[in-house]
Amino acid sequence: MGTQTKTLAEQVADGIMNLIQETPYKAGDKLPTEKELCESTGAGRNTVREALKILASRNVLEIRQGAGTFVSEKQGIPDDPLGFSMVNDHVKLTKDLLQVRIMLEPQIAALAAQCAKEHEIKELEEILEEMEAAMKKREDYSELDTKFHTKIAQCTHNIVMENLLPVIGKGVAVFAREVAQTEYDRTWISHRKIFCYIRDHKPFEAEMEMQYHLLYNTSRYEEEQNGL
Repeated sequence: MGTQTKTLAEQVADGIMNLIQETPYKAGDKLPTEKELCESTGAGRNTVREALKILASRNVLEIRQGAGTFVSEKQGIPDDPLGFSMVNDHVKLTKDLLQVRIMLEPQIAALAAQCAKEHEIKELEEILEEMEAAMKKREDYSELDTKFHTKIAQCTHNIVMENLLPVIGKGVAVFAREVAQTEYDRTWISHRKIFCYIRDHKPFEAEMEMQYHLLYNTSRYEEEQNGL
């Protein structure tokens, strides 16, 4: 059986994708105008527009009305690549995500401690300080918590690891949503320690503290489910 022939718009989308990779464009960079893309691809404006929509649907590009087309910060990563939104058993999903995070994130923290650059450490500290300010006011800090763990993964400079960010981000978000009692003090201490070990380039300590943090959360969630 032969392979399915791609439409002209899909072929143009492939060409634009090659342009992005070969230039190379970085996340947030603006692409040439539709007119310029028409000239470089030899395609009509409607075909180019359809090609851009295809890449936007894949989270490769972001089309901003009146501003132009930009390389997406999501770098082609779907919002729900593993179909978490379709899982009805939220308790099992929470436990299983914690289990996967325990497998991954301690080693991620260790690698971040080895590879993080100074400007990334500064960015991580800024996220942490925002989170601590929210904790001090006893406000919801779940989005900042997700940003903190996501930034640690980005500090590894491992391109495969970056594609696992939805798993980490969803794991943090699901836990924050499902846990009955928000923990402030212990979370504050653990996150500050993790940051300090990454800042000071201490991979073993960063790994151990992240593992302790996740095991503590797992134990806390299980106690809630068991009514303890």
